[in-house]
Amino acid sequence: MVETPVRETPAVATAAIRTTPAPIADASTGTGTAGVGAAVVDTTGIDTTGIDTTGIGTAVNTLRASDGRVPGRRGMATRQRLLDQTYELLRTTPYRELTVADIGRAAGTSAATFYQYFVDIEAAMLTLADQVAAEGAKLSELVDQRPWRGAAGWQNASTLVDGILTFWAHHQPVLRVVDLLTEEGDQRFRRVRVAMLNEITRALAAVIAEAQTRAGRVTEVAPMAMAGALVSMLAHVASHRAGFEAWEIPIDEMREAMTRLVFWGVTGPRVPKHL
Repeated sequence: MVETPVRETPAVATAAIRTTPAPIADASTGTGTAGVGAAVVDTTGIDTTGIDTTGIGTAVNTLRASDGRVPGRRGMATRQRLLDQTYELLRTTPYRELTVADIGRAAGTSAATFYQYFVDIEAAMLTLADQVAAEGAKLSELVDQRPWRGAAGWQNASTLVDGILTFWAHHQPVLRVVDLLTEEGDQRFRRVRVAMLNEITRALAAVIAEAQTRAGRVTEVAPMAMAGALVSMLAHVASHRAGFEAWEIPIDEMREAMTRLVFWGVTGPRVPKHL
């Protein structure tokens, strides 16, 4: 049997990557779920330096088919093609309307073949979510830059904002579903979301702690609390970008606001004494 190699995502991030616009939730709904239409996200003007947005992850050789067998290279290629087509279909199809038959047809195979690799669509989605989360963890690399003060600190904050906006725009088909199933109480997807944001939150907390120590503000807000608030804000705004644009709020203004909040959250300023 002839085996075909599996497509793998380059490990090194590339600069100025053009991405295909993905569906994104409307902020007016108050949620980032998958039950909405496909709005267009414009990534023009966002600096993608340092963010790998080429593909959705790599196949792992130890992954098993639904019957417990370990697929060979040809099987892994088929499995990845099914995942790729699930990802692409989610750009235009609400999650609850997606069927196994749709995925099999788009991948040039059948529903029966799909079930050889995944017990259901949720299993495929969990795999996609894991792949996207692994890339999301790399966002922490945008925080590990020094120094976080003055003009350099402002540039770091701007790079972080652009990175998160780009990441969310590119992976919105999967992130919408992660949000939906997390809100429905699925702990598997909740763990994926936590893992995706954990690295960047801890990295940001470290630079906040350093900035507080340098400025003699060690008794102020806990670094993890500030980092968690900032990362939650960034993720929420990125996932609801289409809604802000529908309210005629220019993306450049949103980027400026987000950058200021990140910069201030890391560097100060001091706040007045309060009860």
